[in-house]
Amino acid sequence: MSGFNKVVGSYEEAMAGLEDGMTVIAGGFGLCGIPENLIRQIKKMGTRGLTVVSNNAGVDGFGLGILLEDRQIKKMVSSYVGENALFMQQLMDGSLEVELTPQGTLAEKMRAGGAGIPAFYTATGYGTAVGEGKDVREFNGRKYILEESIVGDFAIVKAWKADRYGNAIYRHTAMNFNPMAATAGKITVMEVEEIVEPGELEPSQIHTPGIYVDRLIQGTFEKR
Repeated sequence: MSGFNKVVGSYEEAMAGLEDGMTVIAGGFGLCGIPENLIRQIKKMGTRGLTVVSNNAGVDGFGLGILLEDRQIKKMVSSYVGENALFMQQLMDGSLEVELTPQGTLAEKMRAGGAGIPAFYTATGYGTAVGEGKDVREFNGRKYILEESIVGDFAIVKAWKADRYGNAIYRHTAMNFNPMAATAGKITVMEVEEIVEPGELEPSQIHTPGIYVDRLIQGTFEKR
């Protein structure tokens, strides 16, 4: 990989540098638009003590759920626990730390992190357990809580198509958290269904500019 060309030849190269204790931001919503092969590579590497930021943790035996099997995840920052019995079990027995975060707030934490904004005020969660211990300010007669943005050591995302420079397009509902996640990683790794030559994608259709992408790999997907 050199210059503007972001393509790597293997999943080992794609996830090189991931170490125990790091924070990983993962795109996807439910099982839609998840970077399933990058997740499998983390499973293969056996990296542990991870903080994973994602809307949910997949399902038992698929998606991020496979990282719960060997307790590779120490903490989940998520909006949703359902659909995954192991996730719920580990939450309830205290072996997995879970920071439940409203969906819109989670998306904004990623977007703000990618934009270099350290924190923001939101009305969402004020007066609930979500807002406990957080700074409260009043604007125009309404109370808001301070939420800190998120930047991951790695961000792993799934797109439909990209050129070799990393300019990418998402397809339909796979847009979900992927565009925000892609901006919020110190190292962003993107897997796609198809890689094309620069100039083949319509510039006005690009969702994630290649400046945000560090490594790009083409894979095949189960897409349950």
